Amino acid sequence: MLTTAVHASLPMLARLAPATSDPSDELRRALTFLGSRVDAETVVGAGYGASIPAGALGGSVAVLAGFPTLTVVLVALASALGSAHAIHVTPVWLATLRRTRALGRVPELVGRIALRMRIEPSVEHAAVFAARATDDPLSDSLAAHTDRARGTPTAGLGEFAAAWRPWFPALDRATALLQTAADVPAGERDRALDRAHEVVREGTRDRLADFAGGIRGPVTAVYAFGVLLPLALVGALPAARVAGVDISTMHVVFLYDVVLPVCLLAAVGWVLVRRPVAFAPLSVDSSHPAVDDHRLRAGLVGVAVGVSGAAAVSAFVAPWAAPFAAVGGGLGSTLYVSARPVVALREQVQTVEDGLSDVLYLVGRAVSEGESVESALDRASSSVPGATGELFADAVGVQRRLRVGVVESFCGEYGVLESVPSPRVAGVVTLLGLAASEGRPAGRAIVSMADQLAALSRLDAEARRELASITETLSNTAAFFGPLVAGATVALADGMAPARSLGEAAVTAPMATGDFGFAVGVYVLLSAVLLTTLSVGIENGLDRHLVASRVGGALVSATATFLVSFAAAGALV
Repeated sequence: MLTTAVHASLPMLARLAPATSDPSDELRRALTFLGSRVDAETVVGAGYGASIPAGALGGSVAVLAGFPTLTVVLVALASALGSAHAIHVTPVWLATLRRTRALGRVPELVGRIALRMRIEPSVEHAAVFAARATDDPLSDSLAAHTDRARGTPTAGLGEFAAAWRPWFPALDRATALLQTAADVPAGERDRALDRAHEVVREGTRDRLADFAGGIRGPVTAVYAFGVLLPLALVGALPAARVAGVDISTMHVVFLYDVVLPVCLLAAVGWVLVRRPVAFAPLSVDSSHPAVDDHRLRAGLVGVAVGVSGAAAVSAFVAPWAAPFAAVGGGLGSTLYVSARPVVALREQVQTVEDGLSDVLYLVGRAVSEGESVESALDRASSSVPGATGELFADAVGVQRRLRVGVVESFCGEYGVLESVPSPRVAGVVTLLGLAASEGRPAGRAIVSMADQLAALSRLDAEARRELASITETLSNTAAFFGPLVAGATVALADGMAPARSLGEAAVTAPMATGDFGFAVGVYVLLSAVLLTTLSVGIENGLDRHLVASRVGGALVSATATFLVSFAAAGALV
């Protein structure tokens, strides 16, 4: 619905454009990659058209804030230029974020090609098999190139790698090794295939390490200038008024609730679009049959938390903080409860995938010894504990009851993956189905698949550890440390009010604590949203359900911490 509204508004804004210019090739590529219904010329025109109302709005807000004429002109100009630039670069940023999520699948895609070639050394068949195993932009791109290569001497792998070379150079080397492996003697083929997978893992690891090292400075700057410095200035505002500097409530609102959040948002976007690879979580939404619909429950919980929180805060903390408590607690609870079913399903799928390599190793060893895939699955499911063994045991039960094959027991109409929608398990099962018809020679390929899955899990864990120190600092600042400092600083500023009024006849009347505290509180909530989103984006790539869950928890925590800190510091002043 939101995307439809945006697409409908762009042509209307384009009609307001005072001038036109040719769109960049980068913008055209981004819109094509996103599959947008809007052409690049309309986007460029919409950016220029939006600059007119944006400039007028920014200037009006600056006038209401009481700024001098020169400042009003500068704010209007910045609003106009900023809105035009934002519309022009947003498609490029969105395409970059989507491409980043897709590149997280490169090791799996190369692994599927290599595993298929262990059973049959045909690059063409392996590329088609890998492209059809999952539905994501990377697989779609490979499928398009393999379709175009039909009837030609190539398999489309070279063209596919060339298309993604600017964003993942290691893919070029990996596909070259895959194509070489088809022509080398059988004794050397496994080494070439292993090396192809290793090249991709090394490329992913190196790019993530470079990213982690490169963003420490920018993230520290966001932390310092977007959180610590603004909160430190909160305590300096009363002193500035004592010194005769005329600072009104509108000045504080404009600075803390408009300028700082916009700058913080720009910094968040700048960091996220530089993430080279993202191991995105399972792509499933609330419409999936395995997900419980908690939207009504989330709404009721949000209303209950918001109303009760506002009443309690009004009675025991301060009346001005009641709307703050209602918005922060109510909205945060709603987001968390509504996103929780999807997040819980992903956790369940992750638990299953964690034990997948153990099952495959046991199955591969058994098949190498001459046992059938069906019988090997039965034995492995009883040997591997936990959710993975239970899922495979359920699939074996489906095979026996319905007398269906391996693939149907997982992916068919009554397959077990209906309740545990794991693309990784589905891809593994497709190869197991192929191995069932090959017999003993496929055992070695299944063991290799187990090794590759274990290597992918280690790569994922290494990437998260590499980024953990950055993301944990951002999350803790958003949910605890920032609100803690802000609440205490507002209370201290409030405590200075009586001192200001003594013997200060020439000084402007003190700013109302309610207005001042509410303006800072809104900034606390906005920074909780933006910093938590940045933390999730760095760790996992942007995912709306994961962002909603983490942001919901951060809003509740930030609201409670801010109010408790304000009350505690106020009692001590």
